[in-house]
This record gives sequence, C-alpha cells and structure tokens, in this order.
Amino acid sequence: MKKRIIILGMIFLFGSIHAQRIQKGEAQINVDIGVANGWGLPVSVGVDYAIHNDITVGIEGSYASEKYSGDIKGSWLGIGANGNYHFNTLLKIPNKWDVYAGATLAYNSFSYKYNGSDFDYFDGKSSGVGFAGQIGGRYFFTQNLAVHVELGGGTVASGGKAGLTYKF
Repeated sequence: MKKRIIILGMIFLFGSIHAQRIQKGEAQINVDIGVANGWGLPVSVGVDYAIHNDITVGIEGSYASEKYSGDIKGSWLGIGANGNYHFNTLLKIPNKWDVYAGATLAYNSFSYKYNGSDFDYFDGKSSGVGFAGQIGGRYFFTQNLAVHVELGGGTVASGGKAGLTYKF
C-alpha cells in the first residue's frame, strides 16, 4: 500500500512539474457547470485560442432549463465571444496557475413553454445581446488538464461556473 501511494505521488508530482498554462498558438476546451440564479443548473462548453502568451480569444455556448409550477418550463441559451488577458507574465505567477480577466459579448435567448405552447413571458424583452466582464483562474495539475473557476461573463452561467480545461 505504501509503495502505491509513493508511486501515485510521484506521478502527480511529475505531471504537475510540466504543467503549463496556454501559450501562443495553443487552444483549450472548457467544460463547466454553473450558477444561474433561478435558471436551473447551466452547462457550458467553450474553446479559447491564444493569440499571444497573455491574450486569448474564444467562443462559448451555455444552456439551462428549469421547470416551474404547473406546466411552465423555461430555457435559456447563450452564445458568446470572449477575450481574456492572462496575468501570469505581468504578476510573475507560475505557469501551472492561470489567472485571467476579460469581457464577453453574448446573445442570450429566453423561452417559455406553457402546456406545450411557446409564449413570451417578458413581452419580447427577455432575449438579446449583452456585454459583461469575467475574472477567473485555473490550476494545471498535468501538462494538459486543469480545474478552473470563473465569475461573471455574459452567458447563462454568468453567476459563476467551475469545471475542467483540456489544453491541446
């Protein structure tokens, strides 16, 4: 048992030594579960591409649905583009950590169904384009895999989200 623990510890240590945040020309995919303030449990998927060691651009899609009293079901779909500045170089943060902030421009669509029929609960004012900021961080525990947390953003998970990042 002791040998197994030592071997697992060495594998984890070896993987974390080579861990590195995204660099120019690389991409990463993010898969998240979020908080949406009464809109159920949103899920989101996004891809980021590094145009500079400190700057990424990306796209993201989020979806959440919630069943309310009776036969009312609401759903929210968000699709957005984002840009982030990564503070590692500026603040001399080790590359296994990734601290960033940026902005998202997103289109969010809300819809409701009542007894199987669509209706517009907010009189046409519930969908549209929004602009928001976000701040987040990642920890790469292997060369390509990280956990991350983000607050803000312009899609359904803008209350906050957490998930996994895979760098490729």
